[in-house]
Parts: sequence; structure tokens; C-alpha cells
Amino acid sequence: MQHDRARATLTPENDGVIAPALPAETNGLPNPGETHRISSRLFVRTGRWAAGWLRAGLRGAIGIVYPPSCIACQAATGEAQALCPACWGAIGFIERPYCERLGTPFSVDLGDGLISPAAMADPPVFARARAVCRFDGTARELVHRLKYGDRTDLALTMGRMMAQAGRELLPDAGLIVPVPLHRARLWTRRFNQAAALAQVVARQSGVALAPLALARIKRTRQQVGLTRAQRADNLQGAFKVPPSARPQIEGRRILLVDDVLTTGSTANAAARALLRAGASAVDVLTFARVVTDGS
Repeated sequence: MQHDRARATLTPENDGVIAPALPAETNGLPNPGETHRISSRLFVRTGRWAAGWLRAGLRGAIGIVYPPSCIACQAATGEAQALCPACWGAIGFIERPYCERLGTPFSVDLGDGLISPAAMADPPVFARARAVCRFDGTARELVHRLKYGDRTDLALTMGRMMAQAGRELLPDAGLIVPVPLHRARLWTRRFNQAAALAQVVARQSGVALAPLALARIKRTRQQVGLTRAQRADNLQGAFKVPPSARPQIEGRRILLVDDVLTTGSTANAAARALLRAGASAVDVLTFARVVTDGS
């Protein structure tokens, strides 16, 4: 009759964990080794359950002391690392229809696969570019806080948004490479905002990240205020793939990550260096991009 009992037991000790049936020996008693293994599994599961409750309790306590707020305006939000409805609505998200090469939005939907006049007149070195939003208003403020305000925490939300905006690029990507800073500027700024964003995009997508696959070997002057031609000249020979990184690059489609795409001069210079190192193609993903009437 003992063998006809229920094969699983629910007890207060395992708190909802259903233990597998114990194999019986000829004398009707469980094997001691099997009993030890089952006890160990129950202990581990109970420990995980308790740890989960502890983490939830800590999050609740932190939420009471430091209530979640909008990453842009500090207004109260329902969860951490989020935007309030007003700031979300103020972001100029870039959605279809847009230029397949530059990712710049069209005012009228004329069908898929269209290329803008700007892309036809001056084709970029990279294959495709995508961005979350226009570089203005709330988006500009977020970029500036990340880059100049030591708000590295913003990279989490911005990077997640970039992974969504780059959903058609990521399946083709063999490697994610951030646009690097020159070591002198990195020393001054203390971190590379493009690398911080690329790390989040890589984690969200599962695509491998190679933060050192591209180096900035020329200390260029600030691009702000320069014309398109001056920007291109300023970045001539600025990037190089180290010999040790060439095996990572060769034959792969690279997703180049940066915070902002302005004229495309930086992206073009970086893409050219990657292609020379053997990349099959280079796509570009940024959080924001400058959009003008001529784009």
C-alpha cells in the first residue's frame, strides 16, 4: 500500500515546490543518496525563493526612500529609468517612412525601399543608419547629460531604446563596435558615451561587443561649428583597426554605435577604417540624429 501513495508531496517546508517521487528499494525505504540529492535541490529552490523575496523587499524599500522619477525632468514615474508621459511625448521619434540609407524621415509615404536625394547625391560609406529620434528638445538634453554631465545611468534607458530602433539592423550584425574617443579626450571625460550605449545594445540583442576593435589614433578638434567639408577633413585618418582586432572584423557585418549622427562625417570615417580592415559592411545605430530639410 505504501507504493500506491501519491508520488509527490506538498508540505509547508517546500512552500509550493513539488518534490519528485522517491525511488523505493526492496525494503520499501528510499535510497539515502537519492534522499540527499532531493533535499539539496529543495534547499537550493527554497534559497532562491527567499532571495527573490529579499530583492523585492529591498527594491520596495528603495522605492519609498528614493521614489522613481523621470530621467529627463525628474517628475514622478511608475518605475525607475523611465520617461514621464510629457517627456516621452516631447521626443521626436523617427519612424517609417524614412530613407533606407540615411534613416532620415520622409514627410510623405511613397513606399518602402526609397532613398533620399541627399543619399543619392552623396552616398555614405556605411550601408544603413538608424536612430531613435531627432536631435532636439528632450533628446538633446539626454545626450548632453550623458556626455557632459556624468549621467552614465542614462545609457541604460537610451541603449534599450536604441536596441528597439535598430531591430532591423541587429539580426544582420556580426559584431557591435562603439565609435572610440581619443585617449586624451577619454582621460578628460573619464568614459566613452558610445561604449556605454553599445554595451546596453549588445546586452539587449545578444550580439557580441568589441569595444577595442576600433581606435581613434588622431586627436581631432571638436566638430561643433565645422562645415560638412571641414568635418570630413578633420577626421581624415582618425580611425584605425588594430592588427590584433582584424580577425574579429574580417568578413563580418559591423554595427557601429554612437550617441548622435550629425553630418555623418564621423560615421563615414569610422566605417571606412572598418571596411579597410575587412568588414563586409557597416551599419550605424545612434540614439539621435540631426534632421534638416535637406536630409
